[in-house]
Amino acid sequence: MPYRWTPDTTEAAAQELRLWPHNSLPPEGFAAMVLGFFLFATIPLYGLLGTVLLWGVLPFVLAATAALYYALRRNGRDRQILEVLTVTPERCHLTRTNPRGDVQDWESNTYWVQVACHERGGPVPYYVTLKGAGREVEIGAFLSEDERRDLYEDLTRRIARIGRG
Repeated sequence: MPYRWTPDTTEAAAQELRLWPHNSLPPEGFAAMVLGFFLFATIPLYGLLGTVLLWGVLPFVLAATAALYYALRRNGRDRQILEVLTVTPERCHLTRTNPRGDVQDWESNTYWVQVACHERGGPVPYYVTLKGAGREVEIGAFLSEDERRDLYEDLTRRIARIGRG
């Protein structure tokens, strides 16, 4: 699950939730993918060794490999998102660090925070939001549909226990 509560116990008065996108391609897989693509793309070139045609086709193989490298790197950078929700009996504070490094903050009194799950009408199905202090903010939009459902239930339970308990 690409989110974790700290401390793990539900009895703690203050808790922190960290959410991040699932990254299925580790650095080793990235290197293997680019190298494997290059090796398989060069297979047709073996028949052209020693001919002038090799130099006509080789730039396209290199360009395709460079495009794959760029796309995978860009995808990895775009998924560098971290959301941190700190819940205490008095305050609920959400900080989102975006891929480019800019930070967005939201804060509200925990007693008045409402957790909502919009099954339809949001940018994604089962869109989870927190409402309080006159604003409604999204949380975990990058999670899968099942993970957002679990997050909604978990947030509802913990915020109710901490804020109203």
